[in-house]
Amino acid sequence: MATGNAIRGTRVGSGPIRWVEHSEQAPRNAVTYWCVNGHEVTPLFAQEIVPPTEWECPNCGLPAGRDRTNPPPRPQAEPYKTHLAYVKERRSQADGEALLAEALEHLHRRRGGR
Repeated sequence: MATGNAIRGTRVGSGPIRWVEHSEQAPRNAVTYWCVNGHEVTPLFAQEIVPPTEWECPNCGLPAGRDRTNPPPRPQAEPYKTHLAYVKERRSQADGEALLAEALEHLHRRRGGR
C-alpha cells in the first residue's frame, strides 16, 4: 500500500537537480531580437542550428527581428469577408449567372413548369 509522497526518490525540501552534476550543457548562442515597440528578447539557441530571422516578442506578441533599427512591421489584419465575398473570388459574374439559370431550370422542371 503506497502512502505519503507521490514523488518517489526525492525528499521534502530538496532542491532542483543541477545540470552540472549530471551532464554538460550543449554550446549555445544568444541571439537578440527587437520588435517594433522596442522590446528586446534574447533567446538561446544551440550552436549547430541557424536561428530564425523572426521571433515572437513575449511582451507584446508582435514579430521581432534581428535588426534593431529596422524591426518587422506590425502584421496587417485582414478585414472580415462574407461568404459571398469568397464566392465572388472564385467565380465570375458570368459563371454565377450560368449556375443560377441552371438551378432555376432544374427547379422549374421539378415543379412541372417548363
